[in-house]
Amino acid sequence: MLNQNQTPLIDALKASISRPHAPFYTPGHKRGAGISPILTDLFGKDVFRADLTELAELDNLFTPESAILTAQELAAAAFGAEKTWFLVNGSTCGIEAAILATCGMNDKIILPRNVHSSVISGLILSGAIPIFIHPEYDEDLDIAHSITPEDLNTTLAKHPDAKAVLIVYPTYYGVCGDLSAIAQITHQYHIPLIVDEAHGAHFAFHADLPTSALAAGADLTIQSIHKTLGAMTQASMLHIQGNRINIDRLNKALQLVQSTSPSFILLASLDAARQQMAINGQKLMSQTLQLAEGARNEISQIPGLSVLEISPTFKKGGVFDLDQTRLTVNVVQLGLTGFAAEDILNEMGVTPEFSSLQNLTFIISLGNNQSDIDALVQGLKKLAQIPQLTSQYKICKYRNDAKIAHILCISPREAFFANSETLPLEKTVDRVCAEIVCPYPPGIPVLMPGEIITKSALEYLLQIQSLGGFISGCMDNKIHNLKVIKT
Repeated sequence: MLNQNQTPLIDALKASISRPHAPFYTPGHKRGAGISPILTDLFGKDVFRADLTELAELDNLFTPESAILTAQELAAAAFGAEKTWFLVNGSTCGIEAAILATCGMNDKIILPRNVHSSVISGLILSGAIPIFIHPEYDEDLDIAHSITPEDLNTTLAKHPDAKAVLIVYPTYYGVCGDLSAIAQITHQYHIPLIVDEAHGAHFAFHADLPTSALAAGADLTIQSIHKTLGAMTQASMLHIQGNRINIDRLNKALQLVQSTSPSFILLASLDAARQQMAINGQKLMSQTLQLAEGARNEISQIPGLSVLEISPTFKKGGVFDLDQTRLTVNVVQLGLTGFAAEDILNEMGVTPEFSSLQNLTFIISLGNNQSDIDALVQGLKKLAQIPQLTSQYKICKYRNDAKIAHILCISPREAFFANSETLPLEKTVDRVCAEIVCPYPPGIPVLMPGEIITKSALEYLLQIQSLGGFISGCMDNKIHNLKVIKT
């Protein structure tokens, strides 16, 4: 029986730090002795003593036998997996590895269109062919949700040769689809269900949160432990269960996309975050949910604002559950875009996770306290009291990405490696895109390599930019020009 009080990686790192020796190995700063004083003034000296390489006593990430292996076994037990891998290159590398482990060149993989850009990277690396399903879209709230079990069933019937299904659960807005039904349908075709659960690492630790992906039947799930729990930025985990994933192929895929010099500070933060949640997770999540409920109740009473809710009596395939620790506030009745509202709140000392044309989204986690909630509520009250907002900001009719036709004419991999040219934006309509183009956050591509560039997609991107959004992934983030396939 595993003891969740243990912290094997933390203990190994402490022992290594305290071992007196002359270091003739990487990194070059030699346990902090060579670090610039600029950094030690900012961070202190102790953290750099822990910045060690894969020494014998610290284990090896790709072939773990001691501290890392035990830490991963403890994590698997805590999160409900059969086997867990620690990731130091973020959930991005986990998603890429999951696609590489399940799909080869020209294999089909079924995806929602609102995937993260890391999924597109996985398609380019693997050569897999995406079969997209449009998620359900709420035009009033300007929010894309999940795909429905019915749409998945129809798509699999048309493409029974697909090698895997990948879905986003929860979405950036905290919305969860009917994952149990999606898993059952996927498994009827004897293929694995991969879940991008980057924003759901906390689900396993409280009954009032949505069902975790593993509990709902996922075969492989990737979680950004740093996004909602207590790990350091970039520290993530990949979990599997069942026999639909080839472990040897997954191991090889992870070696392709992870650093051979993993940060033991990041690995130790995963060990600590797991121990924290395994021992105190329910208590911490109860406190977090209580903070979120208080914020939700107060914000809902502010004139001109509304908070995304899902009625317990109204559940459908694309909107089956909601993470109550994720607050999405619609500001359209104030005559504001979400982008403008974010700028105003930043000046008040309140910073949301991200903004979109109509909404602001706030993550409430175990690191927040009542003073944070008070600042959020007071900031939104002041926002709602600013006079004549409608005359200051004009909101154009938003053509949501879910409404844009996405026509893939060649695979993302083929387009990525094809000869390309750069053209002025107005000359790229009906050409084949050669780069990823997406507003960030949340990093959902509007155009990807291999897709036809449509007029509606360009109008949407220009609109996002004109209203204060940021376009990323492409060579020219001002989008005066785009890369297209040479004809």
